Amino acid sequence: MTQVPDKIQLTRGPTIRRLVVGLWQMADQERDGAKLDLDHAAEALVDYARAGFDTFDMADHYGSAEIVAGMAAKTLSSEGHAPTIMTKWCPQPGEMDLGTVRGGVETALRRLDVDCIDVMQFHWWQYAHPAYLDALQNLMRLREEGLIGAIGLTNVDAQHLDLIVKVGVEIATNQVCCSVVDRRATGEMSRVCAEHGVGLLAYGSLAGGFLSARSLDTPEPAQIDDWSRMKYKRMIDVAGGWTPLQDVLKVMASIAQKHDVSLTNVASRWVLDQDAVAATIIGVRLGERNHRNDNLAVFDFEMDDQDQADLKGAVQRLDPLPGDCGDEYRKPPFLTASGDLSHHLDALPPVFQTVPMPARPDRRLASSGSIYETVAGFSRAVRKGNRIHVSGTTATDHHGNCVCPGDAGAQAVYILDKIIGAVTSLGGQPEDIVRTRIYMTDTSDWEAVSRAHARTFSDVRPANTLIGIDNIVGPYLVEIEAEAELD
Repeated sequence: MTQVPDKIQLTRGPTIRRLVVGLWQMADQERDGAKLDLDHAAEALVDYARAGFDTFDMADHYGSAEIVAGMAAKTLSSEGHAPTIMTKWCPQPGEMDLGTVRGGVETALRRLDVDCIDVMQFHWWQYAHPAYLDALQNLMRLREEGLIGAIGLTNVDAQHLDLIVKVGVEIATNQVCCSVVDRRATGEMSRVCAEHGVGLLAYGSLAGGFLSARSLDTPEPAQIDDWSRMKYKRMIDVAGGWTPLQDVLKVMASIAQKHDVSLTNVASRWVLDQDAVAATIIGVRLGERNHRNDNLAVFDFEMDDQDQADLKGAVQRLDPLPGDCGDEYRKPPFLTASGDLSHHLDALPPVFQTVPMPARPDRRLASSGSIYETVAGFSRAVRKGNRIHVSGTTATDHHGNCVCPGDAGAQAVYILDKIIGAVTSLGGQPEDIVRTRIYMTDTSDWEAVSRAHARTFSDVRPANTLIGIDNIVGPYLVEIEAEAELD
């Protein structure tokens, strides 16, 4: 039997275990005012590390997870066995100057009681707010100061991961959901990760425990109170429901019996065998259940070609989940525990400043802060009545710099985010956009630009025109304008 989990060296980060201890369930354990014995929890986490599970994953909103991990790290460091610490910073969209970013990192450092965070993972709620690039550039500065060792992302989709790396941010990891139920990470996301040397940290590989023998040949649960299971049950429903899931579980159980391992081992092994996956994150309820010995068996077998073919056939009967990684947190269908994040997203502040036009108070103007809007005397967008007109938009950040010079596809991603930021700031939504016009200096870039447009508007399908032109002022390859009509 394998004694400890395998390790892997991240391209731009530390060596981590291929089975990472995830502390998200501490939020559940402390929900509704429940008090958790932090000393007892830290002792349980130390026991995990002594057994070889010495890479910890947590976040600023996982209850007392950072405090408990820091307590465990102090004990382990005194024994000469410091763990690898990965946490997350999930700020409210807004100004992301160096002081703001430093404050977020220093808060985590205080809670963890450490001098350096091995991997600081960053989450951003809305791509239309461009300050995420400022935040990541400032995390690079804090890495140079030694406050963090590496930069990771969480729930970032493939095209924005590609954009982030191309603007020069050195990304070590991207943490996304991945299982036989949720296979989004195995497509474009894996290709982008392979291109840029980013390791995927896969959570949800057991779908909240539904991918286990406990669910095989059992009736569909009528009610679920556990928050993690609520989330993954929604994914199962979208993937086709309980009946096709049973077909998958039966195949996995057969493979498990063949290799004398558990069904959960098969589920985890499938994820670990995906090309871009560096590690899977196993959720633990400290001081309650302990599945360490079973988890270790995932490294004691390999699925052969027949196993892979049988499982592939069963999995293909499940419907693919819509969209890309992380979409469930940013747009419907919200495949989260609550099932609806619209109340949270609607409460986010407008991306751009809007003001009424002095001479025509029935019109409202939006400004993105681009220097060109002042120089040329125009607005990023204008709303009159139920119509919004968005000016020709280039990949210019609010510092006046061109984002991703020489890459038309990445520029289109940034531009479309900027257009959505203008529309939403004036009270519209992406689905209100009825017309887009794309101007390109090199029509051979049409496919990359069209893919960005399709990714943004695949459900909206606005009228669109793509035009090849000789030149765009500045180092830009693409310019896009849009019109929206509100119902």
